[in-house]
Amino acid sequence: MPDPTPETSVVLPVLPALSAQAERLIELGVHEIAGLSADEVRTFAATRAGGDGSLLAVRPDRAPASALAPLLRREGRPGFVVTDMPDVDDFAPCDIELPDAPLYVVTGLDRGDHLADWSPDEALPALAKENRSPLLLSEGIHWVLQEPAVLERNHCFMTIGSRLRKPNGTLDARTPAIWISNGTGRDGSERRNAPKVGWCWWNNRHTWLGFASTTGRRAGDVQP
Repeated sequence: MPDPTPETSVVLPVLPALSAQAERLIELGVHEIAGLSADEVRTFAATRAGGDGSLLAVRPDRAPASALAPLLRREGRPGFVVTDMPDVDDFAPCDIELPDAPLYVVTGLDRGDHLADWSPDEALPALAKENRSPLLLSEGIHWVLQEPAVLERNHCFMTIGSRLRKPNGTLDARTPAIWISNGTGRDGSERRNAPKVGWCWWNNRHTWLGFASTTGRRAGDVQP
C-alpha cells in the first residue's frame, strides 16, 4: 500500500452558505429534475444548520448523475458522462445509508488528495479507519456544481460510495470518478477541459485521482 502524502496543491474553497447553495441549484433547475418546488429547496436550506464546508445535496434517486453531469461547467464547456458508462444511474449507494428525505446535508468534505495513487480497494478501508464515508457520485457532482475549483488538473477525485451491483450479487469492477477531459479519443476535441464523469477499475491506481469523502450526512438539525 502506498504511503499517504497529506499535502494538497491548494487550499480548497469554502462552500457558500446553504441558502446560497439552494439558489444555485434552483438556478440550474435541479429542483425541477428532483420534482421539488423552489420554495421547498429554499425552506430546507433556511431551516437547516450548516457550518463551513456543508454541502446541500439531492438524493441520487431524485436527481441522477446523468441529469446532473451536463450542468457542470469548466472554461465554458459543459460536463458529460463517458460514452462507455450508459448505466451511470445504476451506480447506487453501497453500504451507505442516506437520510430518508429528498434533500440532505453532507458535512466535512475532503477531496482525498492524500490517497492519490491508491486503488479504491486500498482507499476504502483507509477512509473507514478515519471514520469517513466515501462520497457518492451525485454528491461529488453537487460539490463541483457549487465550487468548480475543487476539480483541478492532477487533483481530481473518485466517488467510490457509488457502486453497481450485478444481477448475481457481485459488484461491478468499475468505480465512478470525476475529472477533466483531455479531449482525446471518444471524448472529442470539443470537450477538452470539460468536467467528465467516468470510471476506473477497482484495483487500479491513478496519481491524479484522490478519494472524496465526508464525515456524515443528515437531513435533520433544524435551526432553532
